[in-house]
Amino acid sequence: MTQDWQQLNRDVMAVLQTARQRVLDRMASPLTVAEKTNRKDLVTNVDRENEQFLVSEIRRLDPEAHILGEEGFGDRLTSLKGRVWIVDPIDGTMNFVKQHDNFAMMIGIYQDGVGQLGFIYDVMKNVLYHGGKAVDGVWANQDQLTAPMDLPLAEGLMGASSPIVIHDIAHMQAIVHASSGMRIYGSAGIEIINCLLGKTVGYISYLKPWDIAAGQILLNCLDVRVSTIDGRPLDMLSSNLVLVATKKAQRDILQIEEDDVSL
Repeated sequence: MTQDWQQLNRDVMAVLQTARQRVLDRMASPLTVAEKTNRKDLVTNVDRENEQFLVSEIRRLDPEAHILGEEGFGDRLTSLKGRVWIVDPIDGTMNFVKQHDNFAMMIGIYQDGVGQLGFIYDVMKNVLYHGGKAVDGVWANQDQLTAPMDLPLAEGLMGASSPIVIHDIAHMQAIVHASSGMRIYGSAGIEIINCLLGKTVGYISYLKPWDIAAGQILLNCLDVRVSTIDGRPLDMLSSNLVLVATKKAQRDILQIEEDDVSL
């Protein structure tokens, strides 16, 4: 069946706008918060309810699709064959719980392993970043984005996750030292938005498929590189230490990795 990607893009935008309102309504009531693997890895009733809603809407829009969801309400996948939707119902759950801000909803749609459409919704700012290869561009709501400037590491801010900096994983402290400074937002979706907008030249973190699936589609469409920390393509069904960067910043970071640089 030939997919009408433009129509699907519009349909998913409508679903996410409904999901946003549902999340805002639920935020008015006390949250039920549980730990997943540790006290800093949280899940709430809203994460679970939102994923159930999104999965049900995806089944309606695309009954033959396979779905990988963070909270487990989709399918068990061993490949990206066919059309695969990868869903993060609330990205940045700690921010959601503690700040009621700086969190996102994310969906990536892949066809036989190739990213076609990505969606990152900054819920509190009400800005939906969407687009990809299938629709030849990336938009923030209705405004089309242009590719960010291809700045080297020294001329831009670097996004990171705090544990990687604290424990100096993959020479992260040297990378930050070589940049203009570090920014930590606590949400892969918000970090990726900053890369899309050229506010940072890169981002490094351990990411699972739902953390990077949508972002990789949008970033690649704007000529921003997405790879493992040593420059290899991502395995979209496993966790990776992911490097997002402009071409020049990627070159600089890979050189630091190759030279085994330390402060």
